[in-house]
Amino acid sequence: MVSGFSVQVSGVRVSTVKKNNYLDVEDLEVYKKLCRLHIDICDLTHKWPQEEKYELGSQARRSSNSAPAQLAEKNDDRHVRNKIEGVNHSRAEANETIHHLFMAKLKGYITEQVYLEFRGRYKECIRMLNGLEKTLERKIPERERRWQVSEKSAVYGANDEPPFQGWPIADTRNLTPDT
Repeated sequence: MVSGFSVQVSGVRVSTVKKNNYLDVEDLEVYKKLCRLHIDICDLTHKWPQEEKYELGSQARRSSNSAPAQLAEKNDDRHVRNKIEGVNHSRAEANETIHHLFMAKLKGYITEQVYLEFRGRYKECIRMLNGLEKTLERKIPERERRWQVSEKSAVYGANDEPPFQGWPIADTRNLTPDT
């Protein structure tokens, strides 16, 4: 018999944890959301033009499936570093799917509204994957961590710069125009 108790994992309440204190991949909310997204991407891409069946549509379906598959592949790995690697690969595949959807929007296969809805759902999963990575990173001895897990407490309305995300914006103040 499995005894259950409530536990918080990456901001998501999980109702049951097995006696041996691990979660099956199917217990992870982010995994469930990524699987649902894959099914929705399949439904969406099959409506695209026939010439995209093996091009953009196929790429979107493959990357959307790979995001949850990366979590599943590394879930039973005994090494925390390998689990973190699976989370990182999952995040990369989610971002790749966003790119494919952006291209579909540019080609006119989906509307801006559909793109933004899917993008928002994927960004939510990416935030959940970030939390999962932090949770896993805390299981590694502090001296062996790749980055600092502790965070400064945030003050509402503070004028601090947000943490770095995405590509840096070039400083164009000191550039001279090409002649």
